[in-house]
Amino acid sequence: MNAASPTCALEAAGVKLAQIVAEKGLLDVEATVSVAALTAEQAIGHPTRRDFPIITGEEQLIEATVNGAKGHAFTDSPREFTGTLRNVMALPLSSNQNRAVFVAVLNATMRSLGMLSASLHCRDDDPEKCAKELARRVHEQWGVVTVGLIGLNPAIAEMLVTTFGADNVRIADLNPKNIQAVKFGVTIWDGATQTEELIRQSRVVVVTGTTLVNDTFDDIWNMIRTHHTAYLIYGVTAAGVCELFGWDRICPYARNELESPSGSLAP
Repeated sequence: MNAASPTCALEAAGVKLAQIVAEKGLLDVEATVSVAALTAEQAIGHPTRRDFPIITGEEQLIEATVNGAKGHAFTDSPREFTGTLRNVMALPLSSNQNRAVFVAVLNATMRSLGMLSASLHCRDDDPEKCAKELARRVHEQWGVVTVGLIGLNPAIAEMLVTTFGADNVRIADLNPKNIQAVKFGVTIWDGATQTEELIRQSRVVVVTGTTLVNDTFDDIWNMIRTHHTAYLIYGVTAAGVCELFGWDRICPYARNELESPSGSLAP
């Protein structure tokens, strides 16, 4: 694992983004950045299962546009934003709203520069296909092991239980509605107090990229390194950060703006 410096992953990403933009001669270009929240249908289409957080209203997907390229980020605190890249890089990363804007813009900027091939969330039944692919990859790379899931994604949770058995799956989440609930035979742990125990007990942890926005990623990353636990980050939110730092990520059905359906904000 390559550690980012400074210790805050998003601050380190901001330093790298500023360097990249400067190298491309874009620091003084008035590149317009627009960010808006998507409806559930725009974001994820019409999946068969209806228990994803974006459908139940607990999260939203925001979409940033930079020079025609688009990037997504999940958040529980969406906001609209219009400004330049310089404005975005000056945002204090002290709130979920600002972190979500920064991450979505980072993804869109890297997509616009050809550093990401896909920076938009998958749709329809792709999330369930993604869950199968993720479980297959964990099994192929590590075998039958204890797997920790940080952030309850119902499709991924169910497929991990199907693949590894409920006794070999640990799940932690921050949503009070989920804590102590039993999902697919697994009791959901409190992500605020039990994440380190989950990491300690797991051979592999699967981490949602949304942790970058809700300000839990840095602590999780330090715990992963402390306990020498294997990891896999999933989802489009973490696309740009993982690319910048060479972190292992899986997001097999992500799209780009050229593949956007008519229901999205793509022109």
